[in-house]
Amino acid sequence: MNVNSNGYTFTFAAIMVIVVAAILSFTAITLKDKQQKNIDLEAKQNIVRSIGIEVSRIEAEKAFNQYIVKSLVIKNGREEEGIEALKVNLADEVKKPADQRLYPLFVAEKDGKRFFIIPLRGKGLWGPIWGYIALNDDINTVYGVIFDHKSETPGLGAEINTAGFQSQFQNKKIMRNNEFISIEVRKGDASGEHQVNGISGGTITSVGVDEMLRDNIRNYIDFLKSYTF
Repeated sequence: MNVNSNGYTFTFAAIMVIVVAAILSFTAITLKDKQQKNIDLEAKQNIVRSIGIEVSRIEAEKAFNQYIVKSLVIKNGREEEGIEALKVNLADEVKKPADQRLYPLFVAEKDGKRFFIIPLRGKGLWGPIWGYIALNDDINTVYGVIFDHKSETPGLGAEINTAGFQSQFQNKKIMRNNEFISIEVRKGDASGEHQVNGISGGTITSVGVDEMLRDNIRNYIDFLKSYTF
């Protein structure tokens, strides 16, 4: 074969594309279980962090099993049987019609107290934001929050995953006169038990957090008010 011909070049390129695609496919299949395990461990780590348990990812499994006493999934205001809460992908759920969405919920116990941990998913300036909020068993008072992001601006919107921003939410209230009102993220003039200060220079991300809290938590309130654990 003439190695200088166009036919040889095209054939060689085609073979290389096939070989590389096969290698990538094999690698993806081989690592899939390990990748999912890491995703699950990170979720468990953040879930227990929302109730003040700081552990490494390696220790997350043990801590999750110790403090999380029940995991369940809600659909149309009722518990949905046969679905693992950790397997529910909120990024997929938000694309569904409201009556088809699944909402994971985690019940924790620590120091003789019960907490309800709600996963959160929203939009920041440059991409998705997410987190967990832990409520006391009065279904009103915030015990703790964990927020994270994919690509918010360092020093601005990315500050949602810092202790300085997250600590503001402790002991804030999501209800007024037994009605859900969420927690408002304001531009630097927060006051009272229903507001926190947004991030200076990170207005759009702050609005994203505000909307994320309101749009996610409200799907759990009626269920939590009526459910017996």
